[in-house]
Amino acid sequence: MVRRGVADHAVGRTVAAVEVLHPRAVRRQPGGAAELADRMVGRTLAAARRRGKFLWMDLTGPDGEADGAVLAHLGMSGQLLVQPADRPDETHLRVRVRFADGGPELRFVDQRTFGGLTAVDTVDSGGETVPALVAHIGRDPLDPRFDLEAAVGAYRRRRTELKRALLDQTVVSGIGNIYADEALWRAKMHSLRPTATLTRPEGRRVLLAAAEVMGEALAAGGTSFDALYVDVHGDRGYFERSLAVYGRQDEPCRRCGTAIVRSSFTNRSSYWCPTCQRRPRRTVR
Repeated sequence: MVRRGVADHAVGRTVAAVEVLHPRAVRRQPGGAAELADRMVGRTLAAARRRGKFLWMDLTGPDGEADGAVLAHLGMSGQLLVQPADRPDETHLRVRVRFADGGPELRFVDQRTFGGLTAVDTVDSGGETVPALVAHIGRDPLDPRFDLEAAVGAYRRRRTELKRALLDQTVVSGIGNIYADEALWRAKMHSLRPTATLTRPEGRRVLLAAAEVMGEALAAGGTSFDALYVDVHGDRGYFERSLAVYGRQDEPCRRCGTAIVRSSFTNRSSYWCPTCQRRPRRTVR
């Protein structure tokens, strides 16, 4: 959702100025605000790409040659917004990027300031140029280069629970807590299922379900439970209206009518149907 908005409204434009309004937003940049501006001004945003929670914009210099990337991590509350230059600043505006064409600005807004922007060098990872900080993160199920069979094999070699595996961004990225619960419900599998007991067809089923959920969420503009989760124009997504289990404790399962159960999962929650998703007899110790 955010990547698509940046690609549609910022890619192909040349940076004229970078204004940092809060130092925490560039705390990962060794040279701070001055270095971020130095590495961005005069460069063109060539592409917008992502893996997991990392989104980055490839940079090219005046000669058209690749010149690193700007890596954005949204943290808990970060937003990348495309806003008209005359629109009043957001309360939590942290970084403003102006373009040479004088058109809409790219703004990084972050209430809790856990996220930030960093201009970085890139490395080769599996035939693709990516920021070094992203090289260890797996592709997501919607990536054209995603290798379904390799991901299934990686899960089956793990000694962990299925939901923990789904949330491990080093194997497959982009599946967060909400989409994991939705994928498991669609695949009729329990979050505590040991990954070592998965058959290949079962592994394919849960990952294909995750891809299906993510694709539908993208088409609906994402899942916006509050005003922090919006697209580049500040518009909310509506996929929460289609959720089958997440946040629906005690409501009837959309498939069998059994009341949805909520259970604790690390510092979060899991939602599941006790009829459609049988708890495994064997669990991971």
